[in-house]
Amino acid sequence: MSVFDLRLPELHNRLQNKQLSVSELVDQSLKRISDTDGRIGAFLALNEDGARKEALALDAQLAAGGERGLLFGVPAGIKDNIVTEGLRTTCGSKFLENHDPIYDAAVVTKLRAAQSVTIGKLNMDEFAMGGSNENSAYRAVRNPWDLDRVPGGSSGGSAASVAAGQVYFALGSDTGGSIRQPAAYCGVVGLKPTYGLVSRFGLVAFASSLDQIGPITKNVEDSAFVLQAIAGHDSRDTTSANVDVPDYLSALTGDVKGLRIGVPKEYLGQGIDPQVKERVLEALRVFESMGATWDEVSLPHTDYAVATYYLLASSEASSNLARFDGVRYGVRADNPANLLDLYRRSRSEGFGPEVKRRIMLGTYALSSGYYDAYYKKAQQVRTLIKQDFDQVFEKYDLIVGPTAPTPAFKLGEQVGDPLTMYLNDICTIPVSLAGVPAISIPCGTAEGLPVGLQIIGKPFDESTVLRAAHAFESQTGFHDLRPALS
Repeated sequence: MSVFDLRLPELHNRLQNKQLSVSELVDQSLKRISDTDGRIGAFLALNEDGARKEALALDAQLAAGGERGLLFGVPAGIKDNIVTEGLRTTCGSKFLENHDPIYDAAVVTKLRAAQSVTIGKLNMDEFAMGGSNENSAYRAVRNPWDLDRVPGGSSGGSAASVAAGQVYFALGSDTGGSIRQPAAYCGVVGLKPTYGLVSRFGLVAFASSLDQIGPITKNVEDSAFVLQAIAGHDSRDTTSANVDVPDYLSALTGDVKGLRIGVPKEYLGQGIDPQVKERVLEALRVFESMGATWDEVSLPHTDYAVATYYLLASSEASSNLARFDGVRYGVRADNPANLLDLYRRSRSEGFGPEVKRRIMLGTYALSSGYYDAYYKKAQQVRTLIKQDFDQVFEKYDLIVGPTAPTPAFKLGEQVGDPLTMYLNDICTIPVSLAGVPAISIPCGTAEGLPVGLQIIGKPFDESTVLRAAHAFESQTGFHDLRPALS
């Protein structure tokens, strides 16, 4: 068993008792990456020298009896759209292949304060646009459970790295399911917090009204630790919510007695793999055995969620990515004839096919004569989707269903069919549109591949989401499932 399979309190206990050093943890992480990443492709940049220096400093602090941070000594990976001072941040795009940020994202600053060690930057779909990690401009990421299958996206590198035991935890970003879906495919825990709970300062924007940073871990308790470290108001982010951050660890009681669970019929209907459906029903029976109750409910506007999401997200992407013009940063076309030629060629050469597709779709939806018919209408439907969740939460504490309709699909199987690829997020997109928190946890396997259970909560009620997820995990032990990758 790897030391990365230990829970964080156990890991800290070994550090405190001198059974382990931070330098040894970092060395194990780097060795594991060296042994496995040629097959997985999770990392785009390593912070090898910096990580070893951080580890030595933390070892000296431990020897001197200094205070330990919440994530003391833990090796972490950071998704490559979260900026890190002096450590290249490319967003998985050729456009930013030479971009070295001059500041840290808010979450990176908080991780430093919690004394985790940044190992490197994790591969992703270009500018977070994709659901399979095949849209990376550098290389596709492979699923540690089956190297012929995708790890999910866009945080595929983050999920694959945690599943493969390369790092203890990772940060990802979730716009329409980009933490939860890859967590499900890779058999790990992925948490999308309530929109606004975690600062987006330093997250390269895809869709500003949807993007949210969250942790990917091997178990729910560690997810609570990481969320505790990164949550909180940030005046530099105008969408940051000024709310109190509760003690998430105190919510992990193992008790779900009396919790009321709603199960949307739309999440278990047509298009859901029969084995995935059965794993979810089995999970509901586990909750019943622990004293929770559940009923079938309806989220009637679910059928419109994918269309709504891709109109809104693409429109916001069209606006956000306008800054990448070859003038201020990123790649620049050689010998342009004029300014317009510089813009056109830099963007044509720097962006990949999926990014171009979404920019074109978003620009069209925002254009004169089409704004009311597409963008405005999508905003109205988004409100209806949010109201669906509000109505269910009037009677229920949680909503439960599958994270993804199928287990991980094979590399290349859907890359030529964008619509089918988009439909893989049918269970996660409505949650993002509503802005509520959700976690994906393993709930078994289908044909030897992990299946994810999605637990959705009320706004800023991550405590109940984590409480239920932790109780289920403790009862079943599915978090101990590991890929056979040697």
